[in-house]
Amino acid sequence: MAFDPAVVRASFAVVERRADHLTTFFYAHLFNHNPGLRPLFPARMHEQRDRMFAALTRIVLRLDEPERLVEYLRALGRDHRKFQVAPEHYPAVGASLIAALRQCSGHSWTPETERAWTEAYAMIARIMTGAADDPLDDHPAWWEAEVAGRRRAAPDLVVLTLAPTRPYPFTAGQYLTLTSPRTPRVWRPYSLANAPRPDGSLELHVRRVPGGLLSPVLVEDVMPGELLRLGPPLGEAVLAPASDRPLLLVAAGSGWGQAKALLEQLTAEQPEREATVLLAARSAAGQYDLDTVRRLLTRNPRLRVLTATPDRSAGPDGSTALLRRTLLGHGDFRGWEVHLSGPPGLVSELTELLLTLGAAAGLVRHDPVPATFNRNRPLTSSDWFLDRRDVPWINRTDLG
Repeated sequence: MAFDPAVVRASFAVVERRADHLTTFFYAHLFNHNPGLRPLFPARMHEQRDRMFAALTRIVLRLDEPERLVEYLRALGRDHRKFQVAPEHYPAVGASLIAALRQCSGHSWTPETERAWTEAYAMIARIMTGAADDPLDDHPAWWEAEVAGRRRAAPDLVVLTLAPTRPYPFTAGQYLTLTSPRTPRVWRPYSLANAPRPDGSLELHVRRVPGGLLSPVLVEDVMPGELLRLGPPLGEAVLAPASDRPLLLVAAGSGWGQAKALLEQLTAEQPEREATVLLAARSAAGQYDLDTVRRLLTRNPRLRVLTATPDRSAGPDGSTALLRRTLLGHGDFRGWEVHLSGPPGLVSELTELLLTLGAAAGLVRHDPVPATFNRNRPLTSSDWFLDRRDVPWINRTDLG
């Protein structure tokens, strides 16, 4: 890297607490100076601003890990093809990013800071455009997939089965983004809820988000036979290759979909490996897909599943409290491989807890947490024992 990563990190530490102002200024500057770019973006920009800041955060966090940084930027460049982003768009984005950083930095902005960010962005653009134009990459900018089936699994959740029109390569634990012709330019991420199948079909667990633009359409309106558009697979929350460490999967709500994909891979490839699943839900109605859990238990003799829901008096954070108490009851996660899936706030809180309990940062995996959950925190890289007298989980390995 030609620039000094320490200068970029110090500069970002100044502006990260002003994320809303930075992203609002960035897009206002971009569209004011390049009005032709506005049609590439959705009408409602709140989620887009959050995703932009989350990506910027991940880039800064990886400045000291060049290999992971390049891998992330290449994936980002390939993913941006679905937005019809072209190489000629990158200079405009860079100019608006520098303008926004300068605006939000105040007196801390110096010629050295501007030079470091300019050089850093040049590197980012070079890697992303190189990946997007890689002649050895024969994957499309997006995949078309037919809705082959839908099942109402809970009052506010459907399980969709998709049949891509061409092979869709992915690894269990990854996620995709998708959009529907009913909601043009609105892309949302969903975990792939299965390991790769011989027939190439994909499974998604979609929960309706109140006020959402896409999830209500997928849950209530989209029917078999309709086509959806899929972005390339993303994410690094996959099983570590050839690992024989004890495995803990913590899944809450529709986060079960990602855990299910990992368990399918584990059962097929390492049925002898010890694995424990903590499966949480806010209510009994949210504890869905238990038939699948039973099937996995019959196929994997080393698998244990602990399921529970808080009582009604526990409030909206009851599931998180149960999980915290359970993890604290264990007390030591040195040497464990941990996968977390569920609401971003829960994932962020449990990650911090696990690190204090000895888990190695590199062994705690989850999908990216939106930047809105990190804005008030400093910038950081981020024999199971269960005492049932103190922890109100129900051991239901038979799920009878």
